[in-house]
Amino acid sequence: MGFKPTSLAVLCALAYSLPALAEPQATTDEQMIVIGRQLENPLDIAANVTVIDATEIALTGATNLTEVLRGRAGIQISDSNNGAVFAMRGFNSGTAVNNTLILLDGRRLNNIDIAAASISAIPLNQIERVEILSGSAGVLYGDQAVGGVINIITKAPSATGGNISVAAGSYDSYEAKADLAGAINSEWRYFLAADYHQADNYRRNNDNETSSVLARVQYEKGTRQFFVEGSYYDNKQQTPGALTLDEFNADPRQASPWQLGDYIHEMTDAWRAHLQQQVSKHWTLAGDVNYSDSLVSSISYGSLGQNSRSLLEVNPKAIGEYVTDKGPLTLIIGADLHRGKADFDLSSTDRHNTQTLSSAYVQATVPFSTSVDYVIGGRYAKVKDELYDAAIYADGIDLDEHAHALEIGVNYRPVAGQRFYLRAEQNFRFAKVDEQAYTSPGVLGLKPQKGDSIEAGWDLLKNQYQLKLNLYRLHLTDEIVYDNSAEMPVGGAFAGANVNADESRRYGANLAASWQLLPALNIGAEYNYTDAEFTKGINQGKSLSWVAKHAGRVFTSYDIDNVWQLYAEGQYLGERYMEGDNANADDKLAGYWLANLALNYRRGDWQASLRADNLLDKDYASSGYYSAWGNGYYSGAGRQLKLTLGYRF
Repeated sequence: MGFKPTSLAVLCALAYSLPALAEPQATTDEQMIVIGRQLENPLDIAANVTVIDATEIALTGATNLTEVLRGRAGIQISDSNNGAVFAMRGFNSGTAVNNTLILLDGRRLNNIDIAAASISAIPLNQIERVEILSGSAGVLYGDQAVGGVINIITKAPSATGGNISVAAGSYDSYEAKADLAGAINSEWRYFLAADYHQADNYRRNNDNETSSVLARVQYEKGTRQFFVEGSYYDNKQQTPGALTLDEFNADPRQASPWQLGDYIHEMTDAWRAHLQQQVSKHWTLAGDVNYSDSLVSSISYGSLGQNSRSLLEVNPKAIGEYVTDKGPLTLIIGADLHRGKADFDLSSTDRHNTQTLSSAYVQATVPFSTSVDYVIGGRYAKVKDELYDAAIYADGIDLDEHAHALEIGVNYRPVAGQRFYLRAEQNFRFAKVDEQAYTSPGVLGLKPQKGDSIEAGWDLLKNQYQLKLNLYRLHLTDEIVYDNSAEMPVGGAFAGANVNADESRRYGANLAASWQLLPALNIGAEYNYTDAEFTKGINQGKSLSWVAKHAGRVFTSYDIDNVWQLYAEGQYLGERYMEGDNANADDKLAGYWLANLALNYRRGDWQASLRADNLLDKDYASSGYYSAWGNGYYSGAGRQLKLTLGYRF
């Protein structure tokens, strides 16, 4: 049984029993995060939360966000050699794009079509920390927050100074980054950042050239905060295509002979404004207005194509904070209003869609005692697609759907640094604009995907060691997937269609530990178990494709002396079926280990790092797709070395 809508009665009963309120008191905490759409401590959130700060990022010697996230918090990465896709809690790469929510300072990076978020648009010199919430967040974030949420927090202009760095490495890789922050006066500050990167990359016909700039102006006086920022991202990436098994085994670096000269060129500009004002002793009002606009040009199998998309978001909210005799009470009341447009002009596609999504949510964190809090919340959302497709919906069609999510959780902190939590939450996602346009005959619009998530966990955080354990169950109905065997739409250009699939469920466990064994030596490990299978239909009992049952990492860092530091890690991904092999017809791909090593140098304002990825030069498939006519393989990168030199001023 799942977490059913009738739980609303329980939520109302609990809300009615709120304790008596007292006057606010000043509180402080060393580690504040915003994954819960407000400032919170990870131990105060009834969920599995991981925070990777700038210090830890620097320790790994990583040069991009994909390297930072690989193997962390149960994330499984797929890469078809033109951008990474991040899967959490048992989704394959084709569905992960729509079931893992990617945020940049709370702004959605997920596109309104099925294209993956452009993670390469965020260079590491702009990142302050990365917050990972493993599991559903349907109440706070709604659409697509199914397997988890990754929130990337950029640097704020809170200090004066800057950084500049240059890097060079394998496969003719070069990068230059710079950022600068300062004060205009006592109330206004600014932050500027820029990045340029080019590389030939591991596979042939896979060159890329990427650049980005960001500018922010921020105002803060008393209880009022305001900022406005703009960014621009330009990435041109050659796409080498999939290889047959024979081609992959003969030379994993080669490009598909059918896709020589293919590429994708994306240009995106984004703008954001934020205003926050404390209006009373207990209440603060805040709001964001976000706008992004992308133009993507491409050549695929020799055919020129172009698509554009834009998204306007308005996100007002009110935060109430009270202190009771049993602890702090917090209320969040907000709305998310999105309007997106997408136009496709490809060799086989003439389509445009306007999608309007509106939702409202409320969440309360209520102290039951000085050591126990409970969380209750709910969200209602509706969506409208105004869709035109020359081949399938030549006269146009309007599609309307709605969904809701409820949440209840308990957080118990018996002593400082330790907590237990239990949480049940519903989740949902609406079909993307291009999914709605390619369905089987007679299917006028896909139903929303719905799910129930139940999880429990234990965290123990001490000065010398940390332990985290999380257990979960995720059940989905009407999961939106692409089915190669479904009846092709009337006027369709290729086999299969988007469908609401049979029920599926995922069980899992995450265990993470780290230990400061010596003042100069730290060791740690992380293990993730996922059991994902169909529970109804012709594939009942079959494993979900491309989901590894076992994954994990081990790592260590050692301070050689005051200026030199060594970091090493091993990342493991277990065996799995090729993506799309839902009948489990073929053999599984073998599991593999990747070894990474970094040597870091710090003296005064100078920093240097030498990082080796895939040190043992392991051949592996970073992505792969099943087909009765022959599988397609995308090669993971071989051994790569990169040297980075930076100066802080």
